[in-house]
Amino acid sequence: MFCVVRPANLLSAGKSILLALSFTAALLGYDSGASAASSPFMPTGSVTSQPIGHYEFCKRRPDECSIHPSDLRPLAINKKLWDEIVAVNTSVNEWVKPVSDLDHYGVVQYWNYPDDGMGNCEHYALEKRRELMEKGISLADLLITVVRLPDGEGHAVVTVRTDRGDFILDNLTDQVKNWTQTPYHYLKRQATDDTGLWVDIIQKPTVVAAVAN
Repeated sequence: MFCVVRPANLLSAGKSILLALSFTAALLGYDSGASAASSPFMPTGSVTSQPIGHYEFCKRRPDECSIHPSDLRPLAINKKLWDEIVAVNTSVNEWVKPVSDLDHYGVVQYWNYPDDGMGNCEHYALEKRRELMEKGISLADLLITVVRLPDGEGHAVVTVRTDRGDFILDNLTDQVKNWTQTPYHYLKRQATDDTGLWVDIIQKPTVVAAVAN
């Protein structure tokens, strides 16, 4: 999977406006634009193949890929948590500088934390997941997710599971949207009960009719 990075000069555009977005308006955004046939909760299927980059990441960091969260209930979202989620998404998008794995490491795929301040979409996703976990959010509710962009490019984001729906943290935008409000074709994500397993995402054709496979 080739990962998408965005130009650094787009990182701060509209930052203050996005951080000021009201909690209620963000959660109600799903109702105003989503298809009646879609759900704010991302439906998943059976266990599927692990992305090669994550497989190699797990070989280097086996302890991170053998966690089995005990509480599988979605995050009970409130304004404080929402503000923390939005802040982490925006902050990581700002301080991590976009670079491809090929330029960074000399290989096509290398999942890692952006401890040197650089990375591509998986680096952004791993860092957001780590920072939100340190704030007390369960890894059952912070799931790295593989998607396909409208142009066919592969991409990785974080799905935040909440009792109000599944929301997407993306290095291509500072806006935190319900998954149905993004233009992506969703392929697979980490399992809620095992950080080393991945499951298929079941997406209705009506939701992705305009997305090229």
